[in-house]
Amino acid sequence: MVRRILAAVTTLAIAALLLVACWPQLLGLEQTLGVVQLVAVRGIAALVAILLAVLLTLLALLSGPARRFFAGIAVLLLFFSVLTAGVLSIRGFAGGAFQTLADGDLVVLSWNTLGDSPGAERIADLALAQEADVVALPETSRETGEAVQALLAASGRPTQLLALQYDTISKARSTMLLVSTDLGEYRLDESVGSTPTLPSVVAVPVVGSGPTIVAAHPVAPVPGEMSNWREGLAWLSERCADPAADVIVAGDLNSTLDHWSPYGSDLGLAACHDAARAVGAAALGTWPTLMPTVLGSPIDHVLATDTWEVVGFRVIDAEDGSGSDHRPVVAQLRPAA
Repeated sequence: MVRRILAAVTTLAIAALLLVACWPQLLGLEQTLGVVQLVAVRGIAALVAILLAVLLTLLALLSGPARRFFAGIAVLLLFFSVLTAGVLSIRGFAGGAFQTLADGDLVVLSWNTLGDSPGAERIADLALAQEADVVALPETSRETGEAVQALLAASGRPTQLLALQYDTISKARSTMLLVSTDLGEYRLDESVGSTPTLPSVVAVPVVGSGPTIVAAHPVAPVPGEMSNWREGLAWLSERCADPAADVIVAGDLNSTLDHWSPYGSDLGLAACHDAARAVGAAALGTWPTLMPTVLGSPIDHVLATDTWEVVGFRVIDAEDGSGSDHRPVVAQLRPAA
């Protein structure tokens, strides 16, 4: 009798854990330590659940008294894997198809360079190959930003460099933003502040019209930084929520669509829509590069308000051996009709 009660309690506890891992938004736990990290790696979680289900199925076949218990847990794990795969499929593993550039289109590139690891030449070559108008470079020093700017200018694509550094000791505490001179003159908007711990750059047009551009880098949700992580995401949602603003956000957001429910939905952050989600590529992992894209965490993003239509997005895996642990992402945005 006691054994049956323990088995039932254990089964219910595992079922509750799997429910939280599958859809933490249901219980408002998507920004809770532990749950944050688990839901960020849905692909790995589904794979581990399948492997455990196979193991438990074998144990059920070999075990007499505990057969029902092992079989029940295996069924729960398989159900979790199917639901998680369904969520990932809805968000999409596609992307990659860009359209011919039209007047007014913007190509936005983001790459967390892990402290300049790829080098200025490689960063510039990628920006040139993608014909990028906006380049967001979290964890990049001013020296490398200036070198990339010079290389782009020498290749006929002059840009403005807007930089924010919290210190010069750790390159992780620097964020660079390059904006094509074709977009007009831009300046730093220091009035809105920035994200805690790691800097995010906000650039606005000096005169005339044009989008507010945010090179974003909220801190990672690690123990000791959870409140700063939440504050950083809330700050970003405020940039997107300005009803008068035309906003583009690009960078390492250290979060997936699952973490944004308090500010909007799994389509974006407040009024900014996720470019990957818009074209069915939001399940492709950008970190770490050691994992294939189907198992990685999609934490690098390009977002834009309704003033822009997303016509293309892709995760670039050709730079996996460059030294950075993040994959670059690039989006093609077109002024909305």
